[in-house]
Amino acid sequence: MERKIITTSDGSSTIHLPEWDEQYHSRHGAIQEAYHVFIEMGFFYFLNKFQSSNINILEIGFGTGLNALITLIESRKREVTTHYTGVEAYPVVSSEINQLNYCQQLKTSKEDFLDLHSSPWEIETEVASDFTVIKRNQYFSEIKDKNTFDLIYFDAFGARIQPELWTEEIFQKMYDSLKHNGVLVTYSAKGSVRRAMQVVGFKVERLPGPPGKREMLRASKMD
Repeated sequence: MERKIITTSDGSSTIHLPEWDEQYHSRHGAIQEAYHVFIEMGFFYFLNKFQSSNINILEIGFGTGLNALITLIESRKREVTTHYTGVEAYPVVSSEINQLNYCQQLKTSKEDFLDLHSSPWEIETEVASDFTVIKRNQYFSEIKDKNTFDLIYFDAFGARIQPELWTEEIFQKMYDSLKHNGVLVTYSAKGSVRRAMQVVGFKVERLPGPPGKREMLRASKMD
């Protein structure tokens, strides 16, 4: 499948898949979307609500590593110990990684970004003090974690392209993998997605979306 590096509206790059007319991040701004959906509504929300200094995060769709990079940056600022697990069935290749301009846009060292991508798959690696990452090369349907994570970044391709990733079966796996009071955030606000989350037990909130989207969803495990 053809893949192109494109520039989104906030100046940050992403990968575009012409055959699907889909990209890894919003055309309205890759960094803007990541900060709003996953950092502000997820990472900051959890830390502030529970006054936590230690967090376990699962990312569904490690992709370009943008969410992981921003989480690393913000973990340092807040002096939070972060254990980051990224699941990805189709890893981005090095030639694409080298074309992404996130470090330039975020005004941060490229070393952190390259360390995230060069860390070996399936092995937990310390990429910075108080920040470990483990990347798992697996399908989302193969996830079997139980009561492990505090926060999930659900960043799969959209339901229009891969509806099988937005089902009750998948969200049951997400629910099971979260600890009590765990939180899941996603850019999607589709009614079918919200209902699937509710069926498996999540309490779901509609929140203001990032630029270009009216709403997004945040789901909490309250049992």
